[in-house]
Amino acid sequence: MTQYEEGEQVEEGAEGEESEEVEEVADKSGGHNPPARDIPPARDIPRSPFVRNARLAGLPLGFAGRSVLRIGKRLLGQPVDLVTAELQRRTGRHLFRVLGELKGGAMKFGQMLSVYEAALPAEAIAPYRAALTLLQEAAPALPAARVHAVLETELGKDWRGRFASFDDTPTAAASIGQVHRAVWEDGRAVAVKIQYPGAAEALLGDYAQLGRLIRLFSVVAPALDVEPMLGELRERVTEELDYRLEAAAQQTFADAYRSDEDVLVPDVVTFTERVLVTEWMDGTPLATVIREGSQAERDETGLRYARFLFSGPERAGHLHADPHPGNFRRLDDGRLGVIDFGAVKHLPEGFPPALGNLNRLVHQGDWAAAQELLVQEGFIRSAAPPDHAALASLLLPVATPSAAETYRFTRAWLREEVVRSFDWREGGLVRRFNLPPSYVLVNRVIGAATAVLCQLECEIPFRAEALRWLPGFDDTRQGRAIRHL
Repeated sequence: MTQYEEGEQVEEGAEGEESEEVEEVADKSGGHNPPARDIPPARDIPRSPFVRNARLAGLPLGFAGRSVLRIGKRLLGQPVDLVTAELQRRTGRHLFRVLGELKGGAMKFGQMLSVYEAALPAEAIAPYRAALTLLQEAAPALPAARVHAVLETELGKDWRGRFASFDDTPTAAASIGQVHRAVWEDGRAVAVKIQYPGAAEALLGDYAQLGRLIRLFSVVAPALDVEPMLGELRERVTEELDYRLEAAAQQTFADAYRSDEDVLVPDVVTFTERVLVTEWMDGTPLATVIREGSQAERDETGLRYARFLFSGPERAGHLHADPHPGNFRRLDDGRLGVIDFGAVKHLPEGFPPALGNLNRLVHQGDWAAAQELLVQEGFIRSAAPPDHAALASLLLPVATPSAAETYRFTRAWLREEVVRSFDWREGGLVRRFNLPPSYVLVNRVIGAATAVLCQLECEIPFRAEALRWLPGFDDTRQGRAIRHL
């Protein structure tokens, strides 16, 4: 398995319904790409907010149509369980197709879902898991003519002279760009990342819609300071659209981890605003390790995954802020290969000390000090008498894995903690909770990385990594055991 293989290419079916090709692809959660196919010009990324919103609105309409079909089949005497399973299967595939076609923020939302499926009950998520996993690696591809046009604009009319060979069939297609395998003029195998025309409009437009949803969320979390948080999200999203910034971040990581025994980051070869060429890297996608890896492979990969995310701020001055499985590979020698540095958080001083301090205070059972620290950092907008049970529910998911020398991450544990942590009662802690802008991406990485470790079902010495990389956490050895309240 190579650096970007495992994604499948999908053509658009009839509007609001899945094509037979999508039915076939969704049954293959991994595999090599089929031959490239020309797609008519109208199949570019929809840029109009009206069109994009209509496509997303069509998801529930498609479900309603399939529900009518289900009723009809029941009337004809087909077993209820069989009809329900078919409905769920087709709905999951429709979700995959629509989010994949729209790319942009919609696609990224789908990738986020594919990470957090670990927190959902198996009976609820099972019919959708394969479709969501595909979103980690694949999306409908841009046709060759469009690819050549972008390369000519970005690299010049003689762009072919820069390559000894160039494969028109993409090896992966994702939210704002797709990747092609090629050989650079000096003989190096390279990955060529090409941004979709219209990706900027699509991504920023989708995040505008996300902003409206976040504002609605303030109804149940009145303390949430929405505007600064949206500003931070938009700034990071805008950075993802400029491959020059991504190239600088990737080369910084490549230099920081050069000759590392745990991590490999490919070097940057050349770049423009919309094209990024990096050295090629072979490896098995993390999604495949999750599905098929042995326990030893999952443990080893989980440790290197956690170590990379923990160590990035201190070693490279940045936090890799897009930790979904599609961005990681297990190399033949066991190292972790890392790609896609479009989303990073600049942390030249390392992780905020508050993170380590909170872990330490939870281990010590000092809930009053923990609440005081949350108020100081802006997580709680107003002081109140400490609610130890509420604080424990909120903080235990973060602190539990570092309580013992090793910890086994499981889907069952994550589901339990997600249910435990939400208290929507009037005056409850969640309703007083805020997410300071400086913590938006850090919080996202912590949550998503924990979910990926639970997908791996790995057992790793997590505490040692926390002690090594989190400021303020180095005296937990003297702390008392976590008390579940």
